[in-house]
Amino acid sequence: MSQAETMSGLLARGAGDAPAIGAPGRTALTHGELRGLAARTVAALNGMGIGRNDRVAIVLPNGPEMATGFVTIACGATTAPLNPAYRADEFDFYLSDLKAKALVVLQGMDSPARGVAAQHGIPVIELVPDAAAAGAFTLQPQRPLAGTPAAPGEAQAEDVALVLHTSGTTSRPKIVPLSHRNLSASAYNIGTSLALTPEDTCLNIMPLFHIHGLIAAVLSSLAAGGSVVCSPGFNAFKFFGWLEAARPSWYTAVPTMHQALLPLAARNKDVIAAGRLRFVRSSSASLPPQVMAALEEAFGVPVIEAYGMTEAAHQMASNPLPPRPHYPGSVGLAAGPEIAIMDEAGALLPAGEIGEVVIRGRNVTAGYEANPEANAKAFTHGWFRTGDQGVLDAQGYLRLTGRLKEIINRGGEKISPLEVDAVLMDHPAVQQVVTFGMPHPKLGEEVAAAVVLREGHKLDEHTLRDFAAARLAPFKVPRKVVFLQEIPKGATGKLQRIGLAEKLGLSA
Repeated sequence: MSQAETMSGLLARGAGDAPAIGAPGRTALTHGELRGLAARTVAALNGMGIGRNDRVAIVLPNGPEMATGFVTIACGATTAPLNPAYRADEFDFYLSDLKAKALVVLQGMDSPARGVAAQHGIPVIELVPDAAAAGAFTLQPQRPLAGTPAAPGEAQAEDVALVLHTSGTTSRPKIVPLSHRNLSASAYNIGTSLALTPEDTCLNIMPLFHIHGLIAAVLSSLAAGGSVVCSPGFNAFKFFGWLEAARPSWYTAVPTMHQALLPLAARNKDVIAAGRLRFVRSSSASLPPQVMAALEEAFGVPVIEAYGMTEAAHQMASNPLPPRPHYPGSVGLAAGPEIAIMDEAGALLPAGEIGEVVIRGRNVTAGYEANPEANAKAFTHGWFRTGDQGVLDAQGYLRLTGRLKEIINRGGEKISPLEVDAVLMDHPAVQQVVTFGMPHPKLGEEVAAAVVLREGHKLDEHTLRDFAAARLAPFKVPRKVVFLQEIPKGATGKLQRIGLAEKLGLSA
């Protein structure tokens, strides 16, 4: 079957009566019903004067309606999913920056986005769930909307399907437009990496305002003719109940979520044994090798670490499934786009040399919106610079050594925080660690680490530094160790390295 390059074409692949979108305790929406919903949604939007490349901001709680809302609205307009937990000032920034033509919110949902939309004259459309099946809905504008869109009908391959902002940890967030071609290419790439079939079911615990959940969980499942069961969001204590009820063949998550599940896995051995998991996937941040080993032991299946980013419509590299080897500490082989390593001058480096990871391919964005300066920095000779530092081995496996802006520069000595993380994680009392740079008056930066201890364990700074000193060069040993109950995380569950020194009051 040739690979369709639009959302509508991608939705045409599943058997009509096979489940497509599910949710805990609810009847699944079939692929046929999802296609019908998409046709009705495009017609409804066209009737409200909204068409191809018009931007529709979506503010919905995690769950099946968020999944179907994204997929069906994208069939005829541009989707802009936003974190429902944003405050009014954040909605003000995103809705105006996006130039949204409409805002879709859940009926009865009290969101500050409504008031902000009113201030900007953006019409609000309520999504009204249909109790019949998970993800079924109708769209009802708060006031009558009419008009003829400039470009009605089904979106085409070059049209923009999704716009997301970069996380903006060090600068103003940039808008990343992703076309139907970008998204469909990525969905098929993920399906190929994971050998997805119509028999596969993914349990989604990722937030659906983020590229990981939208593409890796939802779109790759639908493109394979399989199904995705959409949870209301990550909850470690409910996870094994969902696992038992939904019987997924896989789930995908960020490392902090996997770590939260590990202590509970021992109490749920029967549920795991009776399940049908084929593999577990990890992406969006580096998975500590110790966590990978513990996960494989707990779930009894391979843990496939992949490497993704918004600008690549998620996946760039992935470890292969057995019988091919997958290695702890590696994000695997190129899995979609081409991957190379580039030096600062723009020359490509041979295997074994460290430099910046660069990519090119059908899933890669054509460039940031209205930001020529960012695009000039991001693209070199047709390659997109990821901002990650890494090395390719002779077999083509990629190992990341850190985000370039997170590499610690201690008086000219460059330190990979991931390397220090991996050493500290080997201490039996350590459950979680984030190594980061803290300001230093003479050296510029000094190495620091935030540590969460395992329950019932004790450890002091001196002992942990001695442990590190026996395994690391002296300049890499953290000068400061902060013990915390919890390390600050971003909205998608990623541990935050940048700005951590400031958050913890460790200024020069």
